[in-house]
Amino acid sequence: MISVILLFILGLFLICFGGDKLVDSSVALAKKIGIPQIVVGATIVSIGTTLPEILVSTTAAFDGSAAISAGNAFGSIICNTALIAGFGQLIRPAKKVEFTSLAWRCLFFFATILAMTAYGWFTGSFDRVSGIVLLCLFALYAWLNMARAKSEEEVTVESEESLEELKKISLPRNLMMLAFCAVLLFLGANLLVDNGIIIAGYLGVPERVIAVTAIALGTSLPELVTTIMSLVKGCENVGLGNIIGANILNLLLVIGIPATITGMKLETQTVRVDAPLGALLMGILILPILFRKKGSRVQGAVLLGCYALYCAFNFF
Repeated sequence: MISVILLFILGLFLICFGGDKLVDSSVALAKKIGIPQIVVGATIVSIGTTLPEILVSTTAAFDGSAAISAGNAFGSIICNTALIAGFGQLIRPAKKVEFTSLAWRCLFFFATILAMTAYGWFTGSFDRVSGIVLLCLFALYAWLNMARAKSEEEVTVESEESLEELKKISLPRNLMMLAFCAVLLFLGANLLVDNGIIIAGYLGVPERVIAVTAIALGTSLPELVTTIMSLVKGCENVGLGNIIGANILNLLLVIGIPATITGMKLETQTVRVDAPLGALLMGILILPILFRKKGSRVQGAVLLGCYALYCAFNFF
């Protein structure tokens, strides 16, 4: 049992250290390239923090359990939006958000999740064809991010740095650090979840409680740590961008890859509750920010309340 506790602590250290350095490197990249922090958060950072969900869903597909991937994806969207983004907005609301940077990504997300919900409602599954379509949409999303990078350059730099200081920021080194931090986050999340489940079982916590809390939250730990670190460092827009990008990748890759490999059957609750709720929560998070160009603590409180109700619904 001592070794389990030590591994649990090691996992916690890895995700805290990885999240801390991930935020530092992403902010440095944003300054070096001259693009808004929210863009970096929605692209490079979100790919790194979504690795646990992607690998879990892919492994499940090869093990013949692809059906859990959809629940994992939509559950992560709910957790990311209601718990993590809600916590972030409550502590330090997003501010000075660029409309163009946010608007097209949100439109992409809502169009995708609504189409997927309708398709799943009528077919009861995501087959290989729909999986291939999702992977093609990921290629489109990646291309749009690259194509629009120039038009999303920041007009002003909030903390003005001298030319000499900007020259000291190494692009290759920060990219390598991002990749290294993504690996740390993945390893840390695995250690924390696996050993946390063992500890919970030892303490007599019911399996249902473990499934709804430890596993669902475990794959979203990188997003949680990255959001917390971005708040601590005063870079709240990195955390917001990370949540938006991670939610899009949950749809396109976490479901797209296993659907392409084997196809997946959908549970009734996934289509009728989880998917529509994910879209609703994103609307609560995004729409006020789009119109006001900043978040509010009221949003955070509402989102956290929604997550509490969702957990209670799953328990009872």
